[in-house]
This record gives sequence, structure tokens and C-alpha cells, in this order.
Amino acid sequence: MATMKLDGFPEELVNLLQDHLDRYLATDGEEGYLFDATSVGGQGMVTTLILRTIGRKSGRELVLPLIFGESGGNLVVVASKGGAPQHPAWFLNLQANPAVDVQIKAEKFKARARVAEGEERAQLWRMMVGLYSPYVDYQKATQREIPVVVLERMREVRSEGGQSSSQL
Repeated sequence: MATMKLDGFPEELVNLLQDHLDRYLATDGEEGYLFDATSVGGQGMVTTLILRTIGRKSGRELVLPLIFGESGGNLVVVASKGGAPQHPAWFLNLQANPAVDVQIKAEKFKARARVAEGEERAQLWRMMVGLYSPYVDYQKATQREIPVVVLERMREVRSEGGQSSSQL
């Protein structure tokens, strides 16, 4: 079972999300890529990806499903933690190490995470609220500005010796 860190959430929600994650991973996203957000306050089906970060303290891999949107060839996720006063662990991890692994359905790739700011954040926030309107209530529930995170896909580059590395 993949490790999620959802401290402070109701057990029912943790179980729902763990089941979602397990099904996504077991079926390469055939089950789980589309998630019925009505079970968590949304208006219907949303697309989800799997994000893998490395714990900034533990050094262990953290794996979780997140709602995502797309903009300009990049992926966009929201670090809402349901409007909690503190950022989610996965967001703190990617602040410490912005290199992440992403899975969309069966496709797996490396990405670099960055926080959207200014007008870009405002535009992406509106887009994400259009996908999942409870983000508005989450923002009202907390004094922190909920981060909007852009995941920029890294491309594989092969050297003359056949070794590969990832670049933006």
C-alpha cells in the first residue's frame, strides 16, 4: 500500500482517498483517473493524478491522488488541505525538493514543481475553482493563501554514452 499523509482529516475521508489511491495504482488509472468529487463536496467527475514526493524529514516517499487541471502544457494542482491552517505535507516536501514523480493513468514521468504567483496564480486559481468549487470555501476557512502549484514536465535527455537525465 502506498503511503499517504493525511493528518487531521476524518477517518472516513482518509479511507475514501486511500481506496481511491489503491485502485488508481492497481489499475494504472483505469479506475481512479476520473474521481466522483460529489463524495467530497464537488459537482461531478474530476481528473486526478498521482503525485510522489520525498519526505523532507523522513526521506520516505509520499504518494497521493490530487485533482488536477492543465494549462499551457503544464499540470496544475492546489495545496488546499481542505482549508486547514497549515500547508499539506506534500507541499512542504516539494518546497524542500521540487523534483516530483507524476502518474496520469498509466503514464509516469518526472516533473518540477513551482508555486504560481501574481496574475498567473489568479488565473490558475479561477481555472481550478471551475473544476472543483469547494476550493473557494477552503480559502475562506484559512488565513493562509492556498498555494497553486504548477508541475512542469521534465523531458528525458540521452547523452552520447546512452545515459539519461531529466531536463525542463
